[in-house]
Amino acid sequence: MPLLDAIVAQADTLRAIRRDIHAHPELAFEETRTADLVAERLQAWGIPIHRGLGKTGVVGIIRGERPDNGRTVGLRADMDALPMQEANTFEHASRHPGKMHACGHDGHTTMLLGAAQYLATHRDFAGTVYLIFQPAEEQAGGAREMIKEGLFEQFPIEAVFGMHNMPGIPTGTFALSSGPVLASNSEFTVTVRGKGGHAAMPHLGVDPLPIAGQILGAFQNILSRNKKPLEVAVISVTMIHGGDAVNVIPDTCEMRGTVRAYTTETLDLIERRMRDIAELTCRANEAECDFDFQRKYPATFNHEAETCFARGVIAEIVDEDCLIAQAPIMAAEDFAFMLEAKPGCYAFIGNGDGEHRELGHGQGPCLVHNTSYDFNDEVLPLGATYLSKLALAWLERKHGGAGHSA
Repeated sequence: MPLLDAIVAQADTLRAIRRDIHAHPELAFEETRTADLVAERLQAWGIPIHRGLGKTGVVGIIRGERPDNGRTVGLRADMDALPMQEANTFEHASRHPGKMHACGHDGHTTMLLGAAQYLATHRDFAGTVYLIFQPAEEQAGGAREMIKEGLFEQFPIEAVFGMHNMPGIPTGTFALSSGPVLASNSEFTVTVRGKGGHAAMPHLGVDPLPIAGQILGAFQNILSRNKKPLEVAVISVTMIHGGDAVNVIPDTCEMRGTVRAYTTETLDLIERRMRDIAELTCRANEAECDFDFQRKYPATFNHEAETCFARGVIAEIVDEDCLIAQAPIMAAEDFAFMLEAKPGCYAFIGNGDGEHRELGHGQGPCLVHNTSYDFNDEVLPLGATYLSKLALAWLERKHGGAGHSA
């Protein structure tokens, strides 16, 4: 596996950075310490920075030493943690109760820092690399906020590339495909407003709980009877609350959950049918309904030419059997906003089967958003090598196509 020697030589340093970030997790738009760490490292390597987009975002600018050819490329990593209590007890476990790097953003940030150091010390190229350290990927839409505040106006990026670790895929392996790779994410709240009363005399009130049950069951019929069979979507009711006493019929019952889909057409259908079902079911039962549907993240679509380009770069780093297709999954990712604005590709890098984790927290890959998750430090040099070679290959390509030419 031809990793870049200069990056491999920094493996211990990268591990220390990653574990430092892991030990000090910060939630969306609160990544002040992480942003300071990133900014200090970039400036120490002679990389000019811009701070403040999306509140805590950092953008580094690396210009090649050759005459400028007009080529530009963006590399993105996310910095935020999750509001979770970590179960691990190793030395670099979270020092902040209720906050944890359970999705590997500490590793993503570190891999991009590894690439930044390499590119800053190997500037025999033409063009400009923009390093995007993004806040608030987890539910808060940090990518959207950076774009709103002028990311792509201030930094004229031709194409943008991102990467996420994937537990369960062997280390040394990449997965990527063009087209939809991650679903859109929407959240809904249905509040059934009935008429409370004594549980022994339900005929004198309007019980919102069985009405909510009817609505919940009918939502699943949307997927089996309204949606096209070949279209993929998920409706999950994940929270239900109604009542506080066993002998009291409550006035209201609230249901909340998430919808995932790949196409706007399917999402439009689901929202319309959910609203109709909720409102008309309540009306049929002499209740009232409040229906709220919030579209959070769009689906993540990889552009075909840029995905082909990234695949070509990866093929020069790993063996053929370590470059696999990524089947679409129903998780969401706010890198989707960047891919709506610019062509690019979002790849996945294997995080292994979990053997790198502390003992005593179960078997298997330990998926992200798990209290015993930990990023696999073995992956850091590989990810940094990929990002470095990707940037250099993009800047060296000729105008008029994204085909790999390096």
